[in-house]
Amino acid sequence: MTPCILCVAITGSVPTKAANPAVPITISEQIESTHAAYEAGASICHAHVRNDDETPSSDPDKFAALQEGIKTHCPDMIMQFSTGGRSGAGHERGGMLSLRPDMASLSVGSNNFPTRVYENPPQLVDWLASEMQVYDVKPEIECFDLSHIHKAAEMNRDGRIKGQLYIQFVMGVKNAMPADRETFDFYIKTVQRLAPDALWCAAGVGPNQIILNDWAIAAGGHARAGLEDNVRWDKTTLAPSNAALIQRAADLCEKYERAVATPAEARQMLGLRPV
Repeated sequence: MTPCILCVAITGSVPTKAANPAVPITISEQIESTHAAYEAGASICHAHVRNDDETPSSDPDKFAALQEGIKTHCPDMIMQFSTGGRSGAGHERGGMLSLRPDMASLSVGSNNFPTRVYENPPQLVDWLASEMQVYDVKPEIECFDLSHIHKAAEMNRDGRIKGQLYIQFVMGVKNAMPADRETFDFYIKTVQRLAPDALWCAAGVGPNQIILNDWAIAAGGHARAGLEDNVRWDKTTLAPSNAALIQRAADLCEKYERAVATPAEARQMLGLRPV
């Protein structure tokens, strides 16, 4: 099988120091945590930024400082900015795309979250996708529902998303798609039917992280791990770091006799511009 691309989701918009002191909040903490995960095998950094009080932010200056620091310490790592809805509203969600990260997350439809509706109106989705084209940013399609795979394929066919799709299955969010094996397998079949040349990865929330890591790596896909999605190692222990969660995914790659993709290999597979 092809090498497995490991993505580290370092911070997110929800986890706090109170939940796990290892969650990196400041830019310096994020850079240090990302570097350790890079050393453990992560080739993509999925990045959110925070304010000093730990609340979510979409401040382009913060994203710029984080990108600069990671490029200094991990020069070939793939930077992927979040355009998620917890960090801002409307066009604010894409205000950092002019920094030209390698990738950015793109949710192409709405769904329920634990305490709110995660709104992604069609007009905003189209605007974010168009901004990514303007700045040569590859979308990672975050699919919280089967319909999102269909929407991504439609946008790919009509040119709103160009090139090879990179689709991420997000499972285990309360009130959204659970971590269900038959659904997971059907997701893969749906991607293969609608976008045969697409690459896919998977992210599991909370205790589902290790489950989705195992399913994805065994099935030939790519995997995401990190404190954004899961602050625990097991029921009784906090996760010690982002690097530890990436190392656990890397150990699964060894179990299934898959190499961990280097950043250079990941860039080539994803069709990204060179460093």
